[in-house]
Amino acid sequence: MRMNRQTVLDILLETKIVAVVRMKERRKLESAVRALRSGGIKAVEITLTTPGALEAIASLIAERAERKDTEFTVGAGTVLDGATAEEAVRAGAEFLVSPITDPGMIEAARRAECLVAPGAFTPTEIVQALRAGADIVKVFPATSLGPQFFKDIRGPLPGARLMPTGGVTPENAPDFIHAGACCVGIGTALLD
Repeated sequence: MRMNRQTVLDILLETKIVAVVRMKERRKLESAVRALRSGGIKAVEITLTTPGALEAIASLIAERAERKDTEFTVGAGTVLDGATAEEAVRAGAEFLVSPITDPGMIEAARRAECLVAPGAFTPTEIVQALRAGADIVKVFPATSLGPQFFKDIRGPLPGARLMPTGGVTPENAPDFIHAGACCVGIGTALLD
């Protein structure tokens, strides 16, 4: 059973880390997610550029249900449109992340009561994503902007929930959090 939007949001805001999993082979994906979970990660984003990503999401959700784990959430990343968002939700994704702001993707997530984090880069794009219904805005690529950008944006947009992704590492993640990010997306720094 899919977690509700508020529960997913609570996990992301509490744990502050979303592990972004992008792999060339599905068989390695599920074991990598299990290792992340064993290491304390509570939220994983399976990018849809990974072969078999939807099947892997469905499998991970089923496995979590068997364990009766209420503190681990699985989402879909690189969701670029409404049709793909609907497929990801049908597979069991509990949150949707995109590098862009696509109104169809946001609308599909809203209809399904699924947490949605569209991507943005500029203040205008961030506001457009929020107005379209984003729960969190993925700021990508974050290292092009740096932590100071997040501190500066929080001035005029104090309520914006921002998630830097792209070049975030365990070493620089605290800088982004201290600058006002609600959570961070970390990929290759956790998984090579």
